[in-house]
Amino acid sequence: MVDKSRWLIACIIILIILTFVTGYYAFKLREEYNNLNKNNYTEAFSNLVNYVNSVENYLAKAMISKSPEHAAQTLTQIWRDSNLGMVYLSRIFSENEGLSQTAKFLNQVSDYSYSLSRKNINGEELSEEDFNNLETMYKYSVDLENTLNQLSEEIYNGEISWDDLNLNSEAKFAQSVDSINVFSNIDDNLNDYEGLIYDGAYSDHINKKEKLGLTGDNIDEENAKKKVQEFFGEDFEAIETNSSLENADIPSYDFSVKLKGKEEKYSIMVSKKGGHIVETNLDREVYEEKISQEEANEIGKSYLSDKGFENMKETYFVKQGNIVTINYAYNDNGIIVYPDLIKVRIALDNGEVLGIETSGYLNSHTERKYIEPKISIDEAREKLNPKLEIMSENMAIIPTEWKTEINCYEFKGKVEEKEFLVYINVETGKEEDILVILDTPGGTLTV
Repeated sequence: MVDKSRWLIACIIILIILTFVTGYYAFKLREEYNNLNKNNYTEAFSNLVNYVNSVENYLAKAMISKSPEHAAQTLTQIWRDSNLGMVYLSRIFSENEGLSQTAKFLNQVSDYSYSLSRKNINGEELSEEDFNNLETMYKYSVDLENTLNQLSEEIYNGEISWDDLNLNSEAKFAQSVDSINVFSNIDDNLNDYEGLIYDGAYSDHINKKEKLGLTGDNIDEENAKKKVQEFFGEDFEAIETNSSLENADIPSYDFSVKLKGKEEKYSIMVSKKGGHIVETNLDREVYEEKISQEEANEIGKSYLSDKGFENMKETYFVKQGNIVTINYAYNDNGIIVYPDLIKVRIALDNGEVLGIETSGYLNSHTERKYIEPKISIDEAREKLNPKLEIMSENMAIIPTEWKTEINCYEFKGKVEEKEFLVYINVETGKEEDILVILDTPGGTLTV
């Protein structure tokens, strides 16, 4: 009888343990599943925000484009990005009215931009009504972008969780957040809607097979070290070899350099062909900002001139950690040559140049034969959208994705509070490109 009781107790204990283990295993599985869902939601939402931002920028470009060829490319991009936005939106949830309105908006933007692109491809210019519709879509896209960015920030800061959003979203959301109800914002902003780049202009270097600025004969390591000593001059103290970069876009020698009176070491790359300085860098903390942007622009220009890079003009910049990186383009008698680009890093505490990067210049710089314009700047101005309020104009050379260059008139202007750069071909009068200028807390950029 005792043995039977012990056996029964043992069975009960085993059953309890199995129940606990099974429950714990089920709990862990559910937790892993929930975490996976949250990660999937976060990734999908991040992609949605990125594509809505892209739609907003391309709508801004389409709003002022007059060239059917260029407008067709822009509208096709809007069609593509709005479709991709809908794909990622569908991976989140669809019960909420605000997000249903978002889906409706993206779907109509997609359809409308596609129909306008077909019109352009057939050689037709967009009508005034078309441009008015694009402007309406653009204004709604700005509202939607701002709202989604707010929601993104609140999710990131932990003010809202995906569980809150998925559990009877509106009521739960309103209870969990004291701020504005974002979903209601989307609903309100789009309810009346019925029917429808780090860095500046051309700062992504085009790696050409023929390096036009990489002149001279191949040099050995010892001669490369002499180039380093010449570059730093009397500040130079000691040098050591790091490596030889054979497979880089510009094959180079890589050195570390000790300068007099400095604890930190500079890294510097010297091209094997011609002994050109490809890149320099000094890593140090910069704790305060005393130098203005205008002063930094002049410091960088003077530094480049001292190092043999004459006639460089500042274009765009980005600021991070009290360090500003300024893009300088070659200025040839008033013509801005964007492919010949050098980046300069400047510490804003004392104006020290922390580094330069010359790959764009070494890829492209050469003595050019300039094309005589076949249309005047006045005729080019007539090709612009009349809504564009012109702020400045000059000539420029811009790179293409086919690794060629185009001579253009560059017009800087704005529509309402949005600033643009528009490029008109000096030979054909064709609208070659439109860039949106973004003034951000970190600098002036273009997309």
